[in-house]
Amino acid sequence: MPSVADEAVEAVYSSDWGRIVAALIRLVGDFEMAEEAAQEAFAAAVDQWRTAGVPEFPRAWIIQTARHKAIDRFRRLTHYRESVESQLSVLSQTMEEPVYDTAEIPDERLRLIFTCCHPALALEAQVALALRTLGGLTTDEIARAFLVPSATMAQRLVRGKRKIRDARIPYTVPGTSDMPARLDAVVTVIYLIFNEGYAATRSEALVRADLCAEAIRLGRLMRTLMAPPPAEVTALLALMLLHDSRRDARLDETGELVVLAEQDRRRWDQRQIAEALPMVDEALQGGPGPLAVQAAIAALHCRAARAEDTDWPQILGLYDLLERLQPSPVVSLNRAVAVAMVHGPRPALALIDALAASGDVDGYHLLHSARADLLRRTGSLEEAAQSYARALALVTNDSERRFLERRLCEVQL
Repeated sequence: MPSVADEAVEAVYSSDWGRIVAALIRLVGDFEMAEEAAQEAFAAAVDQWRTAGVPEFPRAWIIQTARHKAIDRFRRLTHYRESVESQLSVLSQTMEEPVYDTAEIPDERLRLIFTCCHPALALEAQVALALRTLGGLTTDEIARAFLVPSATMAQRLVRGKRKIRDARIPYTVPGTSDMPARLDAVVTVIYLIFNEGYAATRSEALVRADLCAEAIRLGRLMRTLMAPPPAEVTALLALMLLHDSRRDARLDETGELVVLAEQDRRRWDQRQIAEALPMVDEALQGGPGPLAVQAAIAALHCRAARAEDTDWPQILGLYDLLERLQPSPVVSLNRAVAVAMVHGPRPALALIDALAASGDVDGYHLLHSARADLLRRTGSLEEAAQSYARALALVTNDSERRFLERRLCEVQL
């Protein structure tokens, strides 16, 4: 059973990893060095807090310990010999200690994400580094967001960190005039943090409410940071609120997954829906961007009092537009589901089979589960069972796994 100290270490890691690493990056000027020092400090906390107790300011303790770990690393690395003295001087004398306060700085993490999203890096590298360093997502979780193997994402992260180090890209908070150039990456980071919370990669629970709440908080701050707020920022917040409004209905009383068509819509958060719907209209008025179109699709679901009232033809039209604006295998898969609702499962199966044949998303469990569902609806139960089995081999979330196991049992009866 975890001790009080273990729980405290876990809590600080979960809530403050990004802030701690960002503070260390400012001190040492190196991503990898900062992350390694932070990891060593957390390991030290596990041992010391068990015997000495949890300090009054745990985050400050971690940063201070990691700072000393970084100094020790500089001393040990012989290939930094010529710069050791200057680095130690910076660390020991000229750098001011971070100001520790029990009160949170409301826009701290958002500004750090802007800092991480430097336009000198490729967009994917900006997003991946921000998700790893400041969003606290694991390499596995980031890889899932980009639909690439974990090893591929690990290599991208290493290359991104090295480019920052070798090109001496400054780790500084950008000025207001520099923010628009970083906006797309920051919006993507926040949305992917939300997505990981909405459907966790590896967890017993389907939803990580802490990540969803943090992403929505950051989205609200984004709306106040730039006046007037860009349409895609408005769309981002609306989209997250609409998806999050269905959170309580996505699981039944026993904690099992409930698909959208079977959810009890009385459990949807009408307050969040009412807040989001005007934002959807506002975002669409600015010229429909990808997030605005996605928000419009979510709004159509939320406006339907019953599943059978859903305006699927309009949703299909919006997916047609989204596929033109932001073509991707995931968009094509979602469009195929809409095709099934409008034209029946067989045309949709043809689309999904073509998508599967491309090989781009063969490792994506939702492709195989969607194909299995369509096959089930056509009565092809043996093929459906094969696709459910393939989805089960790929899924990593326990709630989704149990759902797929139930579906597989149904088609095998």
